Parts: sequence; structure tokens; C-alpha cells
Amino acid sequence: MIRERLIQILLSPLSILFGLGIILRNSLYDWGILKSASFNLPVIGVGNLTLGGAGKTPHVEYLIRLLSPYLQVATLSRGYKRKTRGYRLVRKGDNSLSVGDEPLQYFLKYPQVKVAVSESRSIGIPMMLSEHPGIQVILLDDSYQHLSVTPGLNILLTEYHAPYSEDILLPSGRLREWRSGADRADIIIVSKCPESIDSDASKAMKERLGIKSYQKLFFSKYIYGPPYHLINGSRHLIRNFDSIILLTAIANESYLKSHIESLVPEVHTMTYEDHHVFSPHEISILKQQFEILSESKRTGIITTEKDATRLILHREYIQEHQLPILILPIQVQFLSDDGAQFDELIQEFLINFKS
Repeated sequence: MIRERLIQILLSPLSILFGLGIILRNSLYDWGILKSASFNLPVIGVGNLTLGGAGKTPHVEYLIRLLSPYLQVATLSRGYKRKTRGYRLVRKGDNSLSVGDEPLQYFLKYPQVKVAVSESRSIGIPMMLSEHPGIQVILLDDSYQHLSVTPGLNILLTEYHAPYSEDILLPSGRLREWRSGADRADIIIVSKCPESIDSDASKAMKERLGIKSYQKLFFSKYIYGPPYHLINGSRHLIRNFDSIILLTAIANESYLKSHIESLVPEVHTMTYEDHHVFSPHEISILKQQFEILSESKRTGIITTEKDATRLILHREYIQEHQLPILILPIQVQFLSDDGAQFDELIQEFLINFKS
């Protein structure tokens, strides 16, 4: 703790400079020097104030499942760490290197949804609509700091155990912008919550976040489905293993790790930075670790859906060495009656939207 505090103090001048840059950029939009575009169809932005880990992807998927049975839904992302540039519609044959891991995940799980990537949302939206004019609603993934587009509805996520109200600016902390940026949100979702939250805890969180009168606050958690094999899709039960290797390259694996630790006696972690592209050498290390553990224990390998889009680049090696890599699917579930209220709020926005 002392070491972390010392590092924060040493980095604080850089955080101040970063914060001044954010103030200048936001002021240019406020003064009209930089323009923010709006569109004549509903655009819903999903993002957070901190570096990843708040659960943007599962919440975007929640919106896809909510809306796609009734509307032509599209998603637009930056396509972080892809090797391509510019606007690109995700198509069959693309991989995580060409479009990014999260857009590929949307494309593979929801083939009825149009998925595109573009560094510039203000350019990507018109190009997407020119290719598919039937699109009726666009979900912007990780868009909160991209002020060149003004969403009709802005959803901000924050983790229950790491709310933005208790964080500080990069690089001393994890905030991408000042806490006051939360004022742009119409909806704030506290993610990765415990199984239940009483009214006192809910009220306390509302006060900690400084929720404004025009904002709606919701609480959500993750629910996990049965894991399935990366290659053949066969289903398995985590409880059938004595030991699990948890392989992740996400912003925060602690919530997932706690879930798996509740099911098996032994969990070994192999953790990499968010969006990390696994190398052949790292997959060989995974193989060695699995072989050592499986000599004496029933051992499985668990990864996330996002990580699976990068692991599949090593399909041949994984098949050749019969590595039992299992994907653990997750979904968002709102606490108490928050789900019904959230769904109703989204529906009201769409019904009342005026182009």
C-alpha cells in the first residue's frame, strides 16, 4: 500500500498534465470549435470513466439480446489492437487481428447484428448506414470519451468494488477523464455486484457516485453458463475438475476467479494484460503447465469469450496437443427489479426518439 501510494505521488504531475489536456479537449467541444455529430436514428453509447474491466461487452450483449428480436441492431467499436485501420465491416473470415476481439465476439455470437469497427465513430456511423440503410439502432461500444458523436442515450458503467468516485486520473490511477465526466451519463450501472444489495448499500453507492436528479442508477451482476470446448463446442461442468488453469487477458479477472474458486479446490492463474495477443511460446507454456497438473489431478483450462477470439488463432496447435480449453460464457443480470425498469427505460427512449 505504501509503495502504491508513493508511485501515485511520483506520477501525480503527469496526471495533472493529463487532466489539463482533458479539460482543454472538452472545452473545445463546449465552445463549438470541435463539433459533435448527432444522427437521425437512435444511438446508444456504452462506456466507462476508467480503463477496462467494468463489463462493457456483456452489457452491450444484454442490449443486443433485448433489442435485436424487434429492431435491426448494429454495433460500432474502435476495434482495439487490430492490425487494420479505418472503417471496416466485420465479415466472415475476419479474425481478432483484423477487427479486434470484442467486435469479433459480437459477430460470432449474434449473426443477425451488423458489426463494424472505426477509429472515428462520426465517420463510421455514416459509412455503416450507407452500406446498411435498414439499421434502426446503433450501439457504440466503449464510446464515452469519444465526444465527436453525441449519443441519444449515454450509459456509464462502474465496478461495485472499484467505483470511479474513488479513483484518480491516469497514470496515477485508472481514470480516463475527471470524475465530473460522469455528469454526461443518462444511465449509470454499477456492475459486478454481489448476489444482492440491500437498500442501505444502494443508497450509500448513490451518494458515493453523486448521482444527479436526471440520472438513473442500476445494479447488475454476472451469471455464468456452462463452459464449452473452444474447438468442438462440447459442454462441461467446472465442478468435475480438481484443478483449473484460468487463462485470461482481460482488464480484471478477480470477479471471474472468485467464481471459479467457489467451484473447484485449486485454481492456477495465467494472467496477461487486457487484449493481449497470445504468442506461440505462451501457448506452449500453457501446454507445459497443463501436462504437469494433469499428471495427478483432473485439470481443465478456462478462458473467457473475449480471450477465445485470440486463442483460436492457435487452433492447429491446440488441436494437435489436445488442450482442453473451455470457454466460460457470461451474461448480465440486473439485481431485484432493476432489469424490468432498465428494459422499460430503453424502450421509452426508442419510442420517444425524434430524428
